[in-house]
Amino acid sequence: MAFTTINDPTKYFNTALWTGDHESGGAIKKAHPVVGLGFQPDLFWAKVRNHTYNHILLDTTRGFRQKRIISNSTDAEDSHDYFMTSTDSDGFTTDDDVNTNEADKTYVAWCWKANGGTETHSQSETGTSLACSTQANSTALFSITTYTGSGTAGDKITHGLGVVPAFHITKKRNGAEDWLVYHHKNTAAPETDHLLLNTTDATSDSDTRFNDTAPTSTLITYGNNGVCNGDASTYVNYAFAEVQGYSKFGSYTGNGNADGTFVYTGFKPALLIYKRSSAAGNDWVMVDNKRDPGNPTDRELYANGTYAEGDVDLLDFLSNGFKLRRTHASQNDDGSTYVYAAFAESPFVTSNGSPTNSR
Repeated sequence: MAFTTINDPTKYFNTALWTGDHESGGAIKKAHPVVGLGFQPDLFWAKVRNHTYNHILLDTTRGFRQKRIISNSTDAEDSHDYFMTSTDSDGFTTDDDVNTNEADKTYVAWCWKANGGTETHSQSETGTSLACSTQANSTALFSITTYTGSGTAGDKITHGLGVVPAFHITKKRNGAEDWLVYHHKNTAAPETDHLLLNTTDATSDSDTRFNDTAPTSTLITYGNNGVCNGDASTYVNYAFAEVQGYSKFGSYTGNGNADGTFVYTGFKPALLIYKRSSAAGNDWVMVDNKRDPGNPTDRELYANGTYAEGDVDLLDFLSNGFKLRRTHASQNDDGSTYVYAAFAESPFVTSNGSPTNSR
């Protein structure tokens, strides 16, 4: 049976939906509280659902109110006072920016809990160790690390998880670069390869990204590429390890059939992000249980694109995984390989042996 150490995943990951109410050009700024998350978020990833505005990512290490990075762009981090007014014990309060609170716009935010913005690990620059600061959640195995590069292949940061990360994302903050993705099921030797979150590119081989070195229970190693380790450049890394019944970072092979592949995760998914990795031309698709409370899930957004929310039957969320319901190359091409990141609504079986129900 699939037991877990996290019986209530909504204490560590949850999705929020809201409708903006600030009129453009209004003389008075209008804050909008969003409650019901179940925790105070440390990573906030938001997208306007009914308009082609950017994805925005904020976190409590860099500055939750104003330090924006954009998953669909190579742009450097920018500062803006109007994204958020606060993070709150049960959610957050938006300000009057179009990315978070424009009248009649609908929004989604995927939120994770780390350590409340408080550092748990740090190291100074010495030898191959890069200067970095980390806040980590030792239960949900998620961390946020900021660091400064040196331009030397083989440099390392600490990720603070205590186990080997299965999935991590790196973005340069003070200059334009791609979003670098490591996924432990990307290829047979994932440390030699990489994906890019802001593109539709297939997986690519380069020793300048991860220095052909697999992450360990304490360290992530980088090459000398500017995307991850430019001299005096600043970066942020989001790292995740698997927790049974809460998070899974796997791969599957498509069968090209509307009665598609079933993928076992060990939980009922709350958020699923997937990407065809073996060929170029397909997006990073994002579906969740709040925008789609029933099967089939059909409201897709793309991490690499500004498109408004789509509406096409994609897949079913089940009590122990997901099943593909489409033949499109973006998710179920016969013989193609796909990688995914999934977070739970509820574990298949709790620590006391209670099973979850399907939708």
